[in-house]
Amino acid sequence: MAELPTLIEDLALILIVAGIVTLIFKRLKQPLVLGYIVAGFLVSPNMPYTASVADMGNVHLWADIGVMFTLFSLGLDFSFKKILRMGASPIISTCTIIFCMSMLGVCVGQAFHWSRMDCIFLGGMLAMSSTTIIYKAFDDLGLRQQQFAGLVMSVLILEDILAIVMMVMLSAVASGNDLEGGQMLESVIRIVFFLILWLVVGIFAVPLFLRSARKLINSEVLLVVSLGLCCAMAVFSTKVGFSSAFGAFIMGSILAETVEAERIEKLVEPVKNLFGAIFFVSVGMLVDPKILVEYALPILLLVLTILVGQAVLGTFSFILGGESLKSAMRCGFSMAQIGEFSFIIASLGLSLGVISDFLYPVVVAVSVITTFLTPYMIRMATPAYNRLERHLPKKVILSLNHLSVSHQTSQQQSNWKRLLTQMAVNTVVYSILSSASIAVMFTFVLPFMRKLLPGWELHWYANAITGILTVLLIAPFLRAMVMKKNKSEEFKALWAESNRNRVPLLFTILVRVMIAVTFIFYICNYLTRFTNALMISIGVVVVVAIVFSRWIKHRSITLERLFIQNLRSRDIEAQVHGKKRPLYEGRLLDRDIHIAEFEVPSDSLWMGQTLKQLNFGQKYGVHVSSILRGGHRVNIPDGDYIIFPHDVLQAIGSDAQFTAFREALEKERISEDNEMEKREMRLRQLVIGSGSPFIGKTLIESGIRDIYSCMVVGLEEGKESLSTYRPNRRFEEGDIIWVVGELEALDALVNA
Repeated sequence: MAELPTLIEDLALILIVAGIVTLIFKRLKQPLVLGYIVAGFLVSPNMPYTASVADMGNVHLWADIGVMFTLFSLGLDFSFKKILRMGASPIISTCTIIFCMSMLGVCVGQAFHWSRMDCIFLGGMLAMSSTTIIYKAFDDLGLRQQQFAGLVMSVLILEDILAIVMMVMLSAVASGNDLEGGQMLESVIRIVFFLILWLVVGIFAVPLFLRSARKLINSEVLLVVSLGLCCAMAVFSTKVGFSSAFGAFIMGSILAETVEAERIEKLVEPVKNLFGAIFFVSVGMLVDPKILVEYALPILLLVLTILVGQAVLGTFSFILGGESLKSAMRCGFSMAQIGEFSFIIASLGLSLGVISDFLYPVVVAVSVITTFLTPYMIRMATPAYNRLERHLPKKVILSLNHLSVSHQTSQQQSNWKRLLTQMAVNTVVYSILSSASIAVMFTFVLPFMRKLLPGWELHWYANAITGILTVLLIAPFLRAMVMKKNKSEEFKALWAESNRNRVPLLFTILVRVMIAVTFIFYICNYLTRFTNALMISIGVVVVVAIVFSRWIKHRSITLERLFIQNLRSRDIEAQVHGKKRPLYEGRLLDRDIHIAEFEVPSDSLWMGQTLKQLNFGQKYGVHVSSILRGGHRVNIPDGDYIIFPHDVLQAIGSDAQFTAFREALEKERISEDNEMEKREMRLRQLVIGSGSPFIGKTLIESGIRDIYSCMVVGLEEGKESLSTYRPNRRFEEGDIIWVVGELEALDALVNA
């Protein structure tokens, strides 16, 4: 008999132990992540009393795949448009939290005389709160619909993005082992360059591909294609010097802008959960009890650093972001833990061989402790605010709250600021596209043309053909760079407003023309031996020709419209199917009033009742503004509108009102049927005897359905199949009918 591979044995052990432990943690209402970590500890070589994994290499391979798929799924939940719509408040809060907590981590590491790289990576680990754990805690505590929870989730989204960037930065620091500003700036520029390039090209190409093949793609094919694109981008990312996780996240964020995003997310979720579970199990395997005992003091100090640091500095960061003191404290206290990204950063440090072996189990122990304390920290926020309110002067409280209100109602940006911002963004994006196109042409096309057209030593004709093709390729980008926003409303308003504005406006055009000429100059300089003056002249002539070319204009506009269409496709689909949140969501006058969504459970006592009967406004102070049902939105439903199971109610109210509303929604449900066995439906043959009360009566008159709760399914007439019983036919002696009903109902019918 063939021996079972070690791979299968290890996988069976991991999944069985993880399944048992997570069931226990589910019963204890604890995050599943902690269950996976405990399971990993139980099957690790550090636990001598239980069976352990034989081949750790396979486990680490699965864990790496788990990280990749986890970040891919995270990218599917992410949208750069959401970041742009958030405004400055979450960005300020996020950057402040990450900077302060990173510095705290570095200081704690230096206090224990740990190595420089240990301190740097520790700072990155302590800066990242856990999206999974916080979301689970909000869900368990019934706080997900409250306003501060939405603020926390916005900051967590930004933290996840910055965590990806931090991983790339830490990799660059680890490889060079140098923290000089020039190298840091170079790394940041590389990240920004490839990030913009991949997103722009991906959003242009991937939705176009999915749209063209939509009729051919079912769920199975879509899953294969999505995972294939994820792995391809991960490979490409490693080829250019980044991590596979970074590439997976980018592909996820690209697919997030397609209409298939939600479908892909559902298809990928089981794969992500499987490999993600293995990753967290592998985290638990690295926990060594001896190290935990040896480093008990640093663990306790790091726990206190996270709890106090997030409570104080997190609150301060949210105040800087424009939140009231109470809201800021609830947000800051909620983020007092570390989670999955800390493990990923620690894994990165171990794989690069730049951090000490003790740091990983220390971080895991800190994460476990802070995760257990998260619900208590969330509950502690309001009492802490009440105590602080009693001791702080009222003027300080009022000034902080006034600051938050005034921050949220910022004045409209000036035309100059909006115009220059838009021009700068366009110039950067089109410059990156032009640079990438030139690099591709010179790296791949030029050598191919020289091999295809052998001859003179200088290859002047191959260079000429490649140069012309390169110029034609980047011409739409150069034209868009020069001409975009020259006819915008801001440009026209500033031009008409004052003669003083005209020279600066013309200067903005001149700068962009010079940038476009620079690209043509570089192409000529790389492929020819012309003088600088001649190359500059050629550049000017080519740029002018590009600007006035109708074909290039049409091409540029077509490409831009296609890109915008792909970028807005998911928003359009959401709007058509009633999934888009109303525009007034962020414009409610009272900061304590906001919008929340509640799904009606399938066993709710509310189903079948009208809004008038339920009377949400009088009972809870909540007003239903919209109802989402089956992909359609019903705005401002009237009192006669009936509630159905799985309806999503979009309601307007305060945090306190939503709390009462949610508790009522969860409480008012149909009680569980404890006698389900008696409700089993059975089929029975019934013969109409001479003394039957049904003789001479029709089916309706007999009351078989109304009185006895049974149903006649057919009449037996000696044929191969039953005959349909006509409602107007009267029962006769000797009729053989077949009846369906519950056991007690059938017994009552037979004994009638």
